[in-house]
Amino acid sequence: MKSWSGSYTVAMVTIHTSYEGDLRCTSTHEPSGTKISTDAPKDNQGRGESFSPTDMVATALCSCAMTIMGIKGQREGIDLRGMTGRVVKGMAADPRRISSTPVEFTIPGNLDSEQRELLENAARSCPVAKSLHPDIDAVMTFCYAE
Repeated sequence: MKSWSGSYTVAMVTIHTSYEGDLRCTSTHEPSGTKISTDAPKDNQGRGESFSPTDMVATALCSCAMTIMGIKGQREGIDLRGMTGRVVKGMAADPRRISSTPVEFTIPGNLDSEQRELLENAARSCPVAKSLHPDIDAVMTFCYAE
């Protein structure tokens, strides 16, 4: 196996992936042993029986932003239990790629404007959002319970 070289400033995680055939892959998260499967979508020769790899990118954006808001919320004493997120992945053709991942968060609790700004900035600075190509329209919308 070829190894990567370079300097890293944060911990690395290894994920092993195997091609199962019929456009399905199974990935194993080395630290926990947790497995996930991906399947090609029906509109790209697959069966669509699981998340597609591009679905995982959209899902990662939503869950990463929620996780970073959760971290910020814990530090600031803001209880975010019950927060929900919804992401809609849009695809472009020629070349086939993710074109949009608008995310909408519904956040419980009676939060003041300072708390809201803190959480919104946290979400927009999550590692996945910072890793997406700038051509991807990744607008985040925040809805608050009153």
